Amino acid sequence: MMQGFRHIEDATLDYDADRCIGCGNCLAVCPHQVFELGQGKAVCRDRGECMECGACALNCPAGALQVRSGVGCAQAILHAWLARIPLLRRVFTPDACCS
Repeated sequence: MMQGFRHIEDATLDYDADRCIGCGNCLAVCPHQVFELGQGKAVCRDRGECMECGACALNCPAGALQVRSGVGCAQAILHAWLARIPLLRRVFTPDACCS
């Protein structure tokens, strides 16, 4: 977890608790521990921690989660890291956020 970093409070994370089956996949894959388990279902602990990577939505078998990945800071961070690799530098640019 990246301490001190917060996403804007209107993150695109959409969670439907009624569809949640309590599998815990979102807890296992979320790099910022946005979710916790409570009463057999996922609970959105802190929506502001979401970096919109989309891992939770991709791993939710019930379709209880949706995220418009790539609209938050995650895309910029990943592109910056990939741009440091000489072979990939032509494909990924550090300022390719939100494109």
